[in-house]
Amino acid sequence: MKSSVSSITHIDKLAHFGVFFILTGFLKRAFKAPIWLYIVILAAYGAGVEYVQGMIPHRQASFADFVADVAGILTYLLISAVWHKRHAKAKQSEQA
Repeated sequence: MKSSVSSITHIDKLAHFGVFFILTGFLKRAFKAPIWLYIVILAAYGAGVEYVQGMIPHRQASFADFVADVAGILTYLLISAVWHKRHAKAKQSEQA
């Protein structure tokens, strides 16, 4: 019998998105680096995970999972950039 969570269409893609969204936040807080480096590190990690899954019996690699990983990375970075820009603008107007 399938659980109600596993019956949700593409729940694994949502999980990949969420995990890489959170990983990006952790990595960004762990050390300062150019944005492209966060993308390269985490995308390489996501690609590596998919590669290994393709080698494990009863598992399969999925390009769609990799796309969800990258979408999570980029979404976090975009939201973070907008957040920091607005926060800096608000702080600037408070000081004026």
